[in-house]
Amino acid sequence: MNSIGEIARELNSRDDWLLLGHMLPDGDCIGSLLGLALGLEELGKRVQILQAEPLPHNYLYLQGIELFKPLEQISMDFSGLIYLDCSDLGRVHDTVREWAAGLTVPTINIDHHPTNDRFAHYNYVDPQAAATGEIITELLQALNVALNPGMAQALYAALLMDTGGFLNGSTTSRTMRTAALLLEKGVDVNSARINLFESKSREEMYLLRLALQRLNFSPDGRIACMLLPYAELVKIGAVDLNPEGLINYTRMIEGVEVGVLLREISPGVIKIGWRSKGGVDVAALAQKFGGGGHRQAAGARLTGTLDEVQKTVFDAIEEVM
Repeated sequence: MNSIGEIARELNSRDDWLLLGHMLPDGDCIGSLLGLALGLEELGKRVQILQAEPLPHNYLYLQGIELFKPLEQISMDFSGLIYLDCSDLGRVHDTVREWAAGLTVPTINIDHHPTNDRFAHYNYVDPQAAATGEIITELLQALNVALNPGMAQALYAALLMDTGGFLNGSTTSRTMRTAALLLEKGVDVNSARINLFESKSREEMYLLRLALQRLNFSPDGRIACMLLPYAELVKIGAVDLNPEGLINYTRMIEGVEVGVLLREISPGVIKIGWRSKGGVDVAALAQKFGGGGHRQAAGARLTGTLDEVQKTVFDAIEEVM
């Protein structure tokens, strides 16, 4: 693995960068991409962010959001490619991954997932960081970038969302010092709160209703699972919605040790999300199914029916519990 100083030197050595994150981008992914992009622009670099899917509407308030472009609008004159918040290439959208496989430019991988497999030419992975946004804040300081309100707002969103509002066990004193620095650089806390937590669309609320209606438990009550069938997602217009906090409702329940969200993202393809209160390492579970993540939050994909996948997942959890 490389040091953060080596990553900074590589970023300084080239003037045209393409940034990309994982499929179904969350707050940490979006905020980290924007924070780094704005910082590189401050250094006089030319930056593009590849957007494989529609961005969640609640992040459109962030400065620089126009830097996100679909693949067909990406200029090919970039001289380096940076992956952010991707534990492995399997987390990248299929179309983008196939396109990127034909590139010959140097690649950089910056991430905080302990399951990261160091797939790039240059890798900086810090599992002790609560969010990739925490790493990007430190990287910008290593680059001697003067943080401005736009960068701070994006990176604060990254920290806020990946720590569950600074409540997750990954939150450390380092995280809080980073958040304090970003606040000092001009974060609008009210704007962050309103856009990230108080601007839910009706479709998101319909999705929550569907998930709660399809909530079920293991016989001993230690596992809670929500099921989202593709046909039902189509009915309520929520196929492309990916609310980050939805799965947390499973973990709120007394007696539940592991929460699971099974979302059928296309017929027969199930996206699995796990959340643990700490006693079960769900990253290890996810790796068994080709996924990854953190001890208390992880994900993977399987094929089959929702019932089949639920049984497989429940059996795997019960085996380690």
